[in-house]
Amino acid sequence: MATRPDDLRARLEDRADLLEATRLRYRALKGVLESFFWKDRLRNHFELLREVATVQPEVDATLAALKRRSEVEGWPRDTGPVKLMLDVSRLREAVDRAARRRLSGAGADAAPVTLGEALLRLETEVLDAGPLLGGRVWAQAVELLPRNLPELRAACAAGEVFERVFKRPVTEGAPAFSEDEARELARALPLGAASLVALWERLERYDSRGRVKDFLQRRMRRAPMRVPRSGPELLLHAAFWHDVARVRVRAVLEAELAPVVPREAELPALLSWHAARASQPELRLECGDAFTEGRAGLVEAAAALAALSRERPRGAWSEETAWARLEQAAQRARTEEGPEVEALRDALRLFVLLRGQARTPARLFSPGSAKPAALDVGGTRDLLALVQAARHAALRQGG
Repeated sequence: MATRPDDLRARLEDRADLLEATRLRYRALKGVLESFFWKDRLRNHFELLREVATVQPEVDATLAALKRRSEVEGWPRDTGPVKLMLDVSRLREAVDRAARRRLSGAGADAAPVTLGEALLRLETEVLDAGPLLGGRVWAQAVELLPRNLPELRAACAAGEVFERVFKRPVTEGAPAFSEDEARELARALPLGAASLVALWERLERYDSRGRVKDFLQRRMRRAPMRVPRSGPELLLHAAFWHDVARVRVRAVLEAELAPVVPREAELPALLSWHAARASQPELRLECGDAFTEGRAGLVEAAAALAALSRERPRGAWSEETAWARLEQAAQRARTEEGPEVEALRDALRLFVLLRGQARTPARLFSPGSAKPAALDVGGTRDLLALVQAARHAALRQGG
């Protein structure tokens, strides 16, 4: 009994939509590649070329699977699904021939194996050949930054996170972001940074005079006033919110870690740690690519001292736990040296001075505005000894 066309269509499932969309793309791309001024036309259709190249592995797998199935089950050749499959296969071969014909003969030993590779190499050759379409810099930027670049999509995804978190007004005294948002920011910051680096490198590669990059970088600090649509607008939008996120995140972390200043590469790890500490105050900062053991201990000690300086823990057990945590961090950071370590020593000496002589809250002073006298810890350089002296002074003041 013959299989009805509707049944065949149902067997294709969502692959029918993929093949129909691919057929439309193939027809458009075939017309571009076979035209007389094909380079000029292709510069206007880089997004189409990349769409075809991106889905090509899935299309090839779908065509191969459907061909095997149609042969095994004996699908009639006059049905719509079979005609669709044959039409897409024919157009694929035509696009493949046209793309390989347009590729230069250089590097024939490393000829692209798949159609997707051939299309991406063709894009590179057209951009390398120049000149860029149009005399205006913005037209060149649109040409160099198609909206479906993977790096641009990644930068936009990160930018959406930054905009959602930092666009809203912040109430004075309220946290800049929640724990969940801190985790999102920790994932988005490295993604956005890597994507933007790749996009700027792309501009440098294809615009040897650097006019496009300079043009965009002069405008990247302007707040976006409308919904971005073109590739350059998407880049400017992502770059603006990435800068906003870096500045705001750094300000929050610097306030919590003073006098230690977080480094650029440390921001994602510190954000994750910051979010986790809200529910796990005892959580240690893991050393790894961003932190050495001593650096991690220094950051932990700065955070613990800042918390103790802001307010005294409630309850004897909480206070003992907080000081024990600071001592463990100081022990971990004993081998660390540098200006930030010396600044932390000064902060501990100031803590001892203020808590040992008066009841003035330490948060009202800073090492920059009130230099501590030497007292009995003036010559002490050991972090652990300074922490123990600060603990003794605080407990003595509390009575």
